[in-house]
Amino acid sequence: MFNLSIPWWTFIIRGVVVYGFILVLLRLTGKRQIGQMAPFDLVLLLLISNTVQNSMNGGDNSLIGGLISAATLLILNFAVAQLTFKNKRLANIVEGRPEVIIHDGILYSDVLKSEKITHEELESALRQAGCNSISEVHFAILENNGTITVKKKI
Repeated sequence: MFNLSIPWWTFIIRGVVVYGFILVLLRLTGKRQIGQMAPFDLVLLLLISNTVQNSMNGGDNSLIGGLISAATLLILNFAVAQLTFKNKRLANIVEGRPEVIIHDGILYSDVLKSEKITHEELESALRQAGCNSISEVHFAILENNGTITVKKKI
């Protein structure tokens, strides 16, 4: 239970590599918040977590190994949060920038495509804002956290 089968520092290196790799992959897949995930998005995240578990622990199932891995992930997450808070350039890389989807009734389809937002998801956000059509929208912005902010024309 307390005996490590690999050196303690390998847990840290493996955790850093896996965290960075998953962060990059999730960043490349587009902006969605947890509440906007489709069922297949959630299944994918669960499978990824199960898949990378062995790459992080190197086959070690000890209590200490698990605690080192967990601490590594928590510290990395805290460090990334602090760094992105202090460095806006890094924040833009890690979190992305807000993207204009609609401006004065003009839809930017290229943004929808690059951010993997369907027309149905956009229409749902418009309905929630009380808009029946794109022509009623002053602007719609895809925020960093995956939400869509909509402002109606006056």
